[in-house]
Formats: sequence, structure tokens, C-alpha cells
Amino acid sequence: MQMNKRRLGKTGLMVSEVGFGGEWLERHDEAESVELVRYAHEQGINIIDCWMPDPKSRSIIGRAIADCRESWYVQGHIGSTWQGGQYVRSQDMSAVKPAFEDLLTRIGGGYIDLGMIHYVDTVEDWEKRTHSEFMDYVYELKEKGLIRHIGMSTHNPRVGQLAAKSGFIEMILFSINPAFDMKPASEDLESMFGGYDAALSGIDPDRAALYHLCEEHDVGMTVMKGFFGGRLLRKETSPFGVAFSAPQLIHYALTRPGVSSILCGYDTKAQVDEAVAYETATADERDYASVIASAPLHAYMGQCTYCGHCRPCPMDIDIAMVNKFYDLARLQPSVPESLREHYRALAHHASECVGCRGCESRCPFGVPIAERMGKAAELFGE
Repeated sequence: MQMNKRRLGKTGLMVSEVGFGGEWLERHDEAESVELVRYAHEQGINIIDCWMPDPKSRSIIGRAIADCRESWYVQGHIGSTWQGGQYVRSQDMSAVKPAFEDLLTRIGGGYIDLGMIHYVDTVEDWEKRTHSEFMDYVYELKEKGLIRHIGMSTHNPRVGQLAAKSGFIEMILFSINPAFDMKPASEDLESMFGGYDAALSGIDPDRAALYHLCEEHDVGMTVMKGFFGGRLLRKETSPFGVAFSAPQLIHYALTRPGVSSILCGYDTKAQVDEAVAYETATADERDYASVIASAPLHAYMGQCTYCGHCRPCPMDIDIAMVNKFYDLARLQPSVPESLREHYRALAHHASECVGCRGCESRCPFGVPIAERMGKAAELFGE
């Protein structure tokens, strides 16, 4: 299959829109899992995450990609260790170093494409991890070419914001789905993944700010937990009270600013087929916005989700993209020149809006688009 690829921020890597989350490989027969990874590659998938420290998972990936190592991009985590037969997240260098060396050996090729600072979910942990022997080791790996780019994984948007602005984090692995986007930043995972209050509505400002900062600073994003552990695929477990399809959730993730690839977990070839079918899905099949708008719980009213329902525009304005640039620009004290250049590169601009409001009749979330076009034109000095 011809898989669309996106540039992963400043890494420059062209990654498949749909990737491979390797978390469940260990629960299958090794030969079966090797075949599954190879099958995914045949479908055009070229990025895989290996946060798992267990030898079986790492060996499966290494065996599966051995004959085509250069055509795979591996996210390998630094600080994910295997101690006493179980996973331990650690900053103890006596555990971190041998765990990474094991990863390097089992994956093969002599390098890891994306060296991920593993699982940083508190501001305190960010400060500790990035001013320590641990970070010196990460820089050493980069200098020696044992990792080619420095990334980080987090579930906390406030930590993600610090990483995006740091200058040395080149990409972030972040948990994104419509339900998570309504959860405020938390340093408590139980709270983060727990219940939902029906009063919650719309994208959390910290998460919106993270997406825009990543786009502004050219920090690529890959996505974990896009299906909320499968809960969003079933009405009974979805916090929205309605079920989403895989293409809808993939499209949601890929329409967040800064996102390059969503890493889905697979147990079977059929699940791989379901995910990669996104590439040939129709606009109706990808349409997550109508599902959210009609859900009995949690609407995003008044907020642009960049879904594209506003099209077509009689002036051929890419409304969703103008809205992305506008949302990003208004978060800044002044509009960065780089952002102005991206805006100017659009074929048509907000100032060309004739105020017909046809787009507004199609928007599932009641966004005052014509008003926003006027504000965008003013903000960008048209």
C-alpha cells in the first residue's frame, strides 16, 4: 500500500502517518509477532515504538526489521529497564546504561533512530532528568551516533511544553485522543486515565498550547494511546457515550497541529489492515467531528478542531489551516516571523473571506468562522 508520510519535525525523518506501537508483541508467539511486524512494513508502516524493556519484545522487533533496518525508524527508550524479570522506569545509571546497550544489540544496525527520554510526567522529573548524569549520557549517545535524534515521551502537556521550548528535544511521543484532550494537565496518572466529568467541554488549554508550541518550534509529535486502550471504539466504554471507528480516531490525532504519526497497537494482521485503511478512507469515514458533535456527553462547541467540515470555501481559503495559524499566533506576545512566513505561503488568506458564512452552516461546533477570519487578517496585518 502507498502510505502517506509526514516530516517528523526538525528530525527531518519522513514517517508513515500510521505507525506501529509494539507494546503487545510479547504476548504472542515470537514467530507470529515477527511476521506481524513484517506485514505492517509491507503495508507501508515505517516507524515503530519500543518502550518495552523485556528481551522478547526487543528481539522480535530486531528479527523483524533485520533485513530492512534502514527503512525503519525505531523509537527506543532510555530509562526503561528490565530488573528482576519486570519493567522498572529508572534514572539509576547502573540500570539505564545496560538496558540501552541491550536495546541497541537486540534492535540491530548499531543505532537507534529516536532516542527517547522515557516517561517524564512531572515538572520535577523534567528538571531532575535534564540536569543530571542521565542527560549527559543521552548527549553522549547522540555524539557517538548511537542515537540519531533526541526525543521524549510524556502524558503531561505542561512537561511537553517545556520540552518543546527546550531546543534539544527534537520530537515528543504524546498521548492524544478526543477524550484525553478534555483532561487538564495532571501529574497523577490515576487521575489522568480515570473518570470523566460530564461538565467538561472542549480541548484543554494546556494541550492546545502544546500542539501549537510543537508546530511553532518544529518539534515533531508521534501519538500513543490514540484509541484510549480500545475504550473509544465501544459505546459502552467511551466517555462520549458513542463509539468511534479506527479511521476517525486516527484522523483526529493527525489533525492536531504538530502531529506526524499515530502509533497503533496490533494483535492481528486484520487490525493492521483496519488501521492502514485510513489512507483510502473517504471523508465521511474519517469524520470524527460529527460523532463528537452528536455525542450525549462532552461537546467542543465554539472551538475549531481543524476537521475540515467548513469546506468548500468559494474563495478557496484553507479555513482549517488559517485557524491553526491564528490559534498559534494569538498565544504569542507578538507573531513570530517564521509563523508569518508560513501564513503568507498559503494560496489564499483570511482577508479574502467575503463573509458568506456558508462554512458556518457546515461547522459541527458552531465556530464563528467569518469573525475569526476577520481577526486573523488583522492579526497577520493584512
